[in-house]
Amino acid sequence: MMKLLLSILAISFALPSVLAQPTMEQVMSYPFPSGLTTSSSSNKIAWVFNEQGKRNVYVAESPDFEARRLTNYMKDDGQEISSLSISDDGNWIVYLRGGEHGSNWDDEVTMNPLSKPIPDKVQMWSVPFAGGEPLLLGEGAGPVISSDSKDVVFIKDKQLWKIPVDTSAKAEKIIAVRGSNASPMFSPDGSKIAFVSYRGDHAYIGIYSGPENRIRWIDPGYDRDNSPRWSPDGKKIVFVRRPGSGGAPETILEFHHNPWSILVFDLETGETKTLWKAPETLAGSVPRTHGGTNLKWAANDRIVFLSYHDGWPHLYSISEQGGDPLLLTPGNFMCEYISLSADKESLVFSGNTGPDQYDVDRRHIVRVSVDKADMEVLTPGTGNEWAPKILGDGSVVMLSATSQRPPLPAYLYRNKIRLVAEDLIGDYPVNEMITPKQVIFESPDGLEIHGTWFEEKGGPERKPAIIYIHGGPPRQMLLGWHYSSYYSNAYATNQYLANQGFIVVSVNYRLGIGYGYDFQYPPKAGWRGASEYTDIKAAGEWLAKQPEVDPERIGVYGGSYGGYLTAMALAKDSDLFAAGVDIHGVHDRSVNRIRNITNPNGYERYPDATQAPEVLWESSPVAYVDQWTSPVLIIHGDDDRNVPFSQSTDLVQRLRKKGVDMETLVIVDDSHHFMVYENQKTVNEAIADFLKRKL
Repeated sequence: MMKLLLSILAISFALPSVLAQPTMEQVMSYPFPSGLTTSSSSNKIAWVFNEQGKRNVYVAESPDFEARRLTNYMKDDGQEISSLSISDDGNWIVYLRGGEHGSNWDDEVTMNPLSKPIPDKVQMWSVPFAGGEPLLLGEGAGPVISSDSKDVVFIKDKQLWKIPVDTSAKAEKIIAVRGSNASPMFSPDGSKIAFVSYRGDHAYIGIYSGPENRIRWIDPGYDRDNSPRWSPDGKKIVFVRRPGSGGAPETILEFHHNPWSILVFDLETGETKTLWKAPETLAGSVPRTHGGTNLKWAANDRIVFLSYHDGWPHLYSISEQGGDPLLLTPGNFMCEYISLSADKESLVFSGNTGPDQYDVDRRHIVRVSVDKADMEVLTPGTGNEWAPKILGDGSVVMLSATSQRPPLPAYLYRNKIRLVAEDLIGDYPVNEMITPKQVIFESPDGLEIHGTWFEEKGGPERKPAIIYIHGGPPRQMLLGWHYSSYYSNAYATNQYLANQGFIVVSVNYRLGIGYGYDFQYPPKAGWRGASEYTDIKAAGEWLAKQPEVDPERIGVYGGSYGGYLTAMALAKDSDLFAAGVDIHGVHDRSVNRIRNITNPNGYERYPDATQAPEVLWESSPVAYVDQWTSPVLIIHGDDDRNVPFSQSTDLVQRLRKKGVDMETLVIVDDSHHFMVYENQKTVNEAIADFLKRKL
């Protein structure tokens, strides 16, 4: 009887820790904020909250920043809200609803993830900041509010249209010229609009000054001009110039310098002057980070831009008269989410820098003047902060998260981060979230690879382990919640898997951002040789040697580029990786590329055209299907606009023929980003269920 009582007591004491484990639904229940925007002359902010698929516009204003929901879209219908902006006078909010603007193509075409007989349209709306019913502006994309806050210019059928923000008149087409016309930018006084006319192998910058005047083309030539920015007095425009396409074909398996320069056009004299030309090095190529060149016309006659030419994506400023650019952000870190203050005298950005040795794997808000290198980290600590803005009253707003707390809007008050809308995560299991730790190991060629280790305390002496592989690939997983909704979802899933008894390691393999140019652009990577896969295999071999890990139960999963590398792992090293989940991955990298290499439109071929097709094939998981023995779950949405669904269809047929232990999940009519919350939950639960059963 005493033994039975002791057994019951032991079970009773064990139960609370089991019951405390959060469910998948609980770890996914956080609201995700995005699109934080401000007004240039008011202290008002707006953002979008995605609350389990219900996407709505929220607003607040300084100094109390009391959050208020402005729209009432209370269904999980898969319709995103994007292109959020506030009028300069702070009275109007404009947004785009529908489509999928994170896709590689058709980003303005309607999404129908609920399989409605008649799909929702992609539409623009305006709503008073003070509240009220949204007003339908019409179908289109890229809405921009005029400098006087009265009109909205937008893109429809590759042309520019205009409509009053209060819909007091019908929309009218204001530009109907050749090319695909986009990127409208109002002059400071609102009398003119600069825009880009994309014309295939070249692009012009035009200036519209009313229906009675001819469009003025800025220094037209055989180049691709873009990113027009007005001077504060409206008399000049600074822009980026890149060469037009064409010329003799170069080797395709090697990187080549992608030149660019910064020019200024004087509207009064009609003269164009080159301010700066990027160094003719690989690192001097056009940057591929958030915002690209991030060109801005700041105060004190300074032009601000971002360049990678010193090996890191840094901010520079140069006088409008020319001269040597000033490095504003020295150090081994990157700058992204860059914003100019309302007075144009300072910049704020998100950088992986700070006083802590682990900040290389975090994001903090940094401020610097536009004309001197007086950089200051505003938010040191163990959290992640991004998307900063400086309001007219000097307030700094941002999005903020920690290792446990999901992202929320926030502001700085007396050097402390104060949260906005904190009540929306009141029931979230913050205390059950694990604090991941940084791990570092070496790839076979000596490259240092960073990873994020998730592990719940206790459990058996040896645990099953999972390697999570991010997509992109220019991404960086962080020591905490991520600034991308896609990777916040992955972070939540990794937390859940760790709570279920797995050790999870998220690997920041080469090709990713955050560790400098040479790391992001390594030789023989991607379809040029897949050298990044060596980092995934190295992670598996390193994990197998850890005393906490059962080397016979190491799995792998990832989406997009992570799905591609998951398939590579299972195809090439089934003896190391016991099971995996491949989510909308690329499997045959030769599709569409070999045709262009072997049968070009002209007589000339790439110098390495004979070698390239073989390299493409050997960089593809399908080339190694004969070696594939580990069980796999393949997941794909069949309206994927980033990775064609056919990539998974082809792989499934190959694995069926070989007899591989395979399970499949198709999300009908949903996309690469699983726009419906219930669909994403189905995917996450399928990932966890498969890995638990197989490992």
